[in-house]
Amino acid sequence: MSQKIIVYATAWCPDCHRAKRVLDKANADYEWINISNDDKARAQVEKLNNGNRSVPTIIFPDGDVLVEPSNTVLNQKLETLA
Repeated sequence: MSQKIIVYATAWCPDCHRAKRVLDKANADYEWINISNDDKARAQVEKLNNGNRSVPTIIFPDGDVLVEPSNTVLNQKLETLA
């Protein structure tokens, strides 16, 4: 299991950029994967989201997955990792 947070996103998604700002502010260790350029990543997002390309889809080292989380939900999750 990866110790990094995996963020599946797209360059054009405002919610993805909002989540990135939250992660950066928290100094989170994450990998940003643009599903527009990665067929395997896009397939993983669709698998996790019942066929939908919902982004951001964020996978945490403990196996939790957040899809399009609010800033509050994402910050709460990040606090549990500290």
